[in-house]
Amino acid sequence: MDFALDVLVFLFFAAAVAGFMDTLAGGGGLITIPALVVSGVPPLAALGTNKFQSSFGSGTSSFLLFKRKKIHWAEMRPMMITAFIGSAVGTLVVQFIDAAVLGFVIPLVLIIIAVYFIAAPYLKLDSGQPRISNALYQKTVIPAIGVYDGMFGPGTGSFLALAGVSLRGLELIKATAMAKPLNFATNIASLIVFILADQVMWMAGFAMIVGQILGAWMGSHYLFRVNPKVLRLLIVTICFIMLGNYFYKTLP
Repeated sequence: MDFALDVLVFLFFAAAVAGFMDTLAGGGGLITIPALVVSGVPPLAALGTNKFQSSFGSGTSSFLLFKRKKIHWAEMRPMMITAFIGSAVGTLVVQFIDAAVLGFVIPLVLIIIAVYFIAAPYLKLDSGQPRISNALYQKTVIPAIGVYDGMFGPGTGSFLALAGVSLRGLELIKATAMAKPLNFATNIASLIVFILADQVMWMAGFAMIVGQILGAWMGSHYLFRVNPKVLRLLIVTICFIMLGNYFYKTLP
């Protein structure tokens, strides 16, 4: 698929906005996936291209956390393996969903995640005693979230952090840190499958990577100056506007 210059510029700026807001409040996928869909990218290729550009962000975060010893490889490796497997399975499954069905399901999932994204800060998260064993958590919860990430993606980091706090009794900061390499594992597994299935739009992906880097750099300079709740509302608003435009163009 060839992209006109104005489409690449749009995707670059969409990714820059997503990178900026993701650094401050999370939820960048609620902008990048609708941006790809609105640009005329087929549903599967939109998911694959989004995985390509998002892998860089999760990979960078994971590397820095390991380097600074905020998390440890021996602790994370078993969970990263099951997360990888779950995501690969989810990405394989989504390859067999009819494109027309996927074109409706993806926006529907994004709407549900957008609503969750607004409600998430108000959920009561109480760390304390683990509710399930570490082994059961690794073998069931982590791969299940991986399957979701392989099929769709937005909100995965938040789901992993929520699971860590509510099911394993972790402190929120610890759970959030652990979510980064798990998210990287799911991103890489999904990306490998999408590449093998030839569902990555490389030109669009590279334009979005540059935008993501710029947006993340800008976001890091405003980290403590912006109200995250306002940003979350703005992210959801942008998501709904692009999805509304998509439905306007596609529905009879």
